[in-house]
Amino acid sequence: MIPFRVQFRPGASLFEQVVYASIRAMVSGQLRPGDAYPSVRTLSRELKINPNTAHKIVAYLVNGGYLEARPGIGTVVARIPDASRKERADLLGQEIEELVVEAKRLGVEPDEVMAAIRRHWERLTEAGNRQQGTGNRAADRK
Repeated sequence: MIPFRVQFRPGASLFEQVVYASIRAMVSGQLRPGDAYPSVRTLSRELKINPNTAHKIVAYLVNGGYLEARPGIGTVVARIPDASRKERADLLGQEIEELVVEAKRLGVEPDEVMAAIRRHWERLTEAGNRQQGTGNRAADRK
């Protein structure tokens, strides 16, 4: 099983899309240091990509310091330095562009988009807090 999501988009290389999804999962904390990373065979089979492409993905991530190959264990997520705010924000580039294009197409103003983002952010934060068993004091006072 692949522990991250890849939405293949036409026109972009499969290699870049899987690398992006992998790094995004690591930076966001979905994949944590020490977590197993899928083998070349698993990546190839489950994502339906060429084994050579899967091998290049793993090699790229190992060479970039994102993964460590541990004899007898397999490939695991390496401890990477905390991403800067800009690096984390840059991971949203494609999604932000799609959101802006769709908002413009629908005639939604930027302040309305920001308000919708805030509402979704708060809803997801509250849901995450409930899942973790913690309360959001600001939300509790509302």
